[in-house]
Amino acid sequence: MPKGPWRVLHVITNHEKQVTKHLDARLLEHYLPLYSERSRWTDRVVNLERPLFAGYVFVRFAPEARLSVISTPGVLRLLGDEARDTVNEMEIARIREGLASGCILRPHRGVALGSWVRVMKGIFEGAVGVVTDIRQQCKVVMALSATRQCFSLEADVDDIELLRKPPAEEMPCRGRQLALGRI
Repeated sequence: MPKGPWRVLHVITNHEKQVTKHLDARLLEHYLPLYSERSRWTDRVVNLERPLFAGYVFVRFAPEARLSVISTPGVLRLLGDEARDTVNEMEIARIREGLASGCILRPHRGVALGSWVRVMKGIFEGAVGVVTDIRQQCKVVMALSATRQCFSLEADVDDIELLRKPPAEEMPCRGRQLALGRI
């Protein structure tokens, strides 16, 4: 098996396990981190194994096996090139060790500074703003700019929706930013 960085396969979401079966059949080294989640069905509660990174599978291969990798059923594309978009052995080892030791690892939606978001819960439901700070325990501070004046609102990441691009009617805020609430 080749050593070196892991490459990232972008695969059809919800087909990650099928892709790994095809990679097994092709004798390609791969890793699909899974976490357990209890799910209530209408007649019972079941434990499900779900991918930690939906839509992605890690793979290591020799350069001559590239065509075999990208032609695997369910694979959409191979991310990056030889120098970029790789995952080093230590990162994979930490994920493996964390899952094996019982650490609770769960998928989490990433929110970056400058992202436009919409508040989905609470008094400010429907308000649109810009993420200006990310704090402890996945809290964010947003600047809401509908009035062209700024104030900040602390919202849990689970209570906001990430928008692809800023709404046309939003203008950059002017004036001071006043912090509401504390973390």
